[in-house]
Amino acid sequence: MKATRGNKVYTIDETQKAMYQAQGYDIVDDEGKVIQYGAGKTVSYEEYKALEEKVSKLEEDNKNLKKENKELKKGAQ
Repeated sequence: MKATRGNKVYTIDETQKAMYQAQGYDIVDDEGKVIQYGAGKTVSYEEYKALEEKVSKLEEDNKNLKKENKELKKGAQ
């Protein structure tokens, strides 16, 4: 497994995982999939609000599409 942060990449073993994660390194497996994110990661308020608005819109769209799908299934019978 590897510990990555920025352009730094270290090959580590299971015993070192907690230490590197506490220092803010992401822990990834050999295929590059993130196992654990490093401590201290933050998201800016602007990014959070943008994502919150996007989720709200997608939830509303999902609700409308489910309703439309249900009506179409009723009409097909």
